[in-house]
This record gives sequence, structure tokens and C-alpha cells, in this order.
Amino acid sequence: MEPVSTNQSLAGQTILVAPSGNSELAAELKRHGARVLPWPQIEIVEPDSYAALDEAIENLFGYDWLIFANVNAAGFFLRRIQNTGHEISELDALRVCALDDATRQQLEESRVHVDLNPEGFATDGVLAALERFVGGRDSLRVLNFLIPRAAISRDYLPQALEDAGARVDVVAAYRTVSNNSELIQFDALLAGGGIDCIAFTNPSSVLALSRLFDTNDLSRLFKEVAVACIDQATGQAVKEFGLISQIEPAECTGTGLAHAIATYFQ
Repeated sequence: MEPVSTNQSLAGQTILVAPSGNSELAAELKRHGARVLPWPQIEIVEPDSYAALDEAIENLFGYDWLIFANVNAAGFFLRRIQNTGHEISELDALRVCALDDATRQQLEESRVHVDLNPEGFATDGVLAALERFVGGRDSLRVLNFLIPRAAISRDYLPQALEDAGARVDVVAAYRTVSNNSELIQFDALLAGGGIDCIAFTNPSSVLALSRLFDTNDLSRLFKEVAVACIDQATGQAVKEFGLISQIEPAECTGTGLAHAIATYFQ
């Protein structure tokens, strides 16, 4: 493979990478003059208050569907059910949707039936799967959904369901916390169009970014950002979260990916 030059071809470009990602990639991007920005690392903790979640648990009979976007939502919700003296079996009367395989497995191991496990996580795909399951969009209008999630989320599914006529209650089951100054800087850059490219070096980094925003649909957040993936497996992972990989290297290494990004922007 032709060695990557150091011609500063990425000067003025801001490239987003995983905080614990490929060090070779970050080094090569910097050699090309790019500003390399890791996204903030997060910690999952209990919500400030369980009041809304407890009220929803007490009134489960008023819901038709439970939607769990990830293992955090499922884990905190199930623990809270037991801690408030309720039984997991009370969920038998509801339809349950798990948006990924890990969440489905966690629920089933806890003896919670899963009625729907859509292929792909993007909002449009999940909504289409729900519509097919219930017999069409009109059927959504008579349904009540409960969605436990993070206290602050960028998830678009609740709004999409409400636009379809459903009633949706979103309750805080946990919080995602991070270094506040890093998160403020990151949000400002993203909102102001200050991120030019996001580079993924493995499928787990895609999942980590989705958890930062507590959403399974990254397409709207990064619609103006070029997406680079180190290999086909990572490219498939970004597709599941609503993104399309525009940059893929001939050689699946950090150096190869940096070279492909530099070529793309040249």
C-alpha cells in the first residue's frame, strides 16, 4: 500500500473518533492536519427521581406496548419493577418490543416475552415494523406506548409514534452523565456544523456513540457529516443505526482508513 503522505490535506477538517479507538488512525489523521476530536465518554447512573417511572409501573394496565431501546432501559426498568414490589409477570399483558438483539436476550433471560425485535434500529424502520405488526398505521392511533429511556435523549421514535396518532409516555429510567464541559463543546460543534467526518473502527464504537445520545437513530444527528468505516462489519453496524458509510479503505487498518479519509476530502 502506498504510504500516507503528510501533505496537510485534512487541514481545517474536524474528524470525530471513538475516545478509546484506533490510536494509529488518530495519529495518521493528525499528520494530515486534521483536528481529531473524541466524543465524551459516558457513565450510566440512576435517574434523579424514580417518580415518573414508578407511576408508570403502577399503571401498566393503561399501556398496550413497552419499547426498550437498549439493555440499560431494560435493566433499570426490570430492577425497578422488582424493587417496588411488583412481579415481572405483570408484563405478560403487554406487547414488548426490543430494538436490538442484546436487549431481546436480556429480557428473555428475565422471563419477559418479546413480541417484536425489528431488523435495524433507525426510527423509520422501527415504525414500519410496528405498523406491520399491528395491522397498519391506522391501528397505531388506538395504542398506548410506554418507553423507558435516559433522562435526556435524542431519540426520535416517540415523536414518530405521536405523529402517527399513538399516545406515548416517555419516562426516565436512568441517566447518562459525562464531563459537562466536553459535552457542551461537543453539542456546540455538532449543532454548528463543526464536525466534518466521523470515523468508526469497529461496530462497538457505533453502539457507544448511540448511547451518548440515547438513540438508535443517528441519521438525523449526523446527516451533514461524512461517515468512514474501517471494514464491512462496521459499515453494516452504521447502516443499522441509520447511517451510510461513504468512506471505506482498501486496507482495513488505521493508516488505510486515514488515507481513505484524506483522499475523500481532497
